[in-house]
Amino acid sequence: MEAMEILLVEDNPDHAELTRRALENGNVVNKVTWVKDGQEALDYLFQKGAYAEAPRPGLILLDINLPKVSGVEVLKKIKVDEALRVI
Repeated sequence: MEAMEILLVEDNPDHAELTRRALENGNVVNKVTWVKDGQEALDYLFQKGAYAEAPRPGLILLDINLPKVSGVEVLKKIKVDEALRVI
């Protein structure tokens, strides 16, 4: 079985780095992909543009206060999509 992919959605680079370190310190070996705003998260999840071949994450760590598209809006779009709502 392949390791679950983790999508980290965080606009603050320091917070993203702290999260990565916490995962590493907890011996989490899963691949973590970091995106910096809500629109980039949606592009990744819906495999658009540069993320056309992006794997489906098994876990999303989602900041609520994001530029472009808020974390709440990202969550709403995840919840209405049959394939994504199981994440």
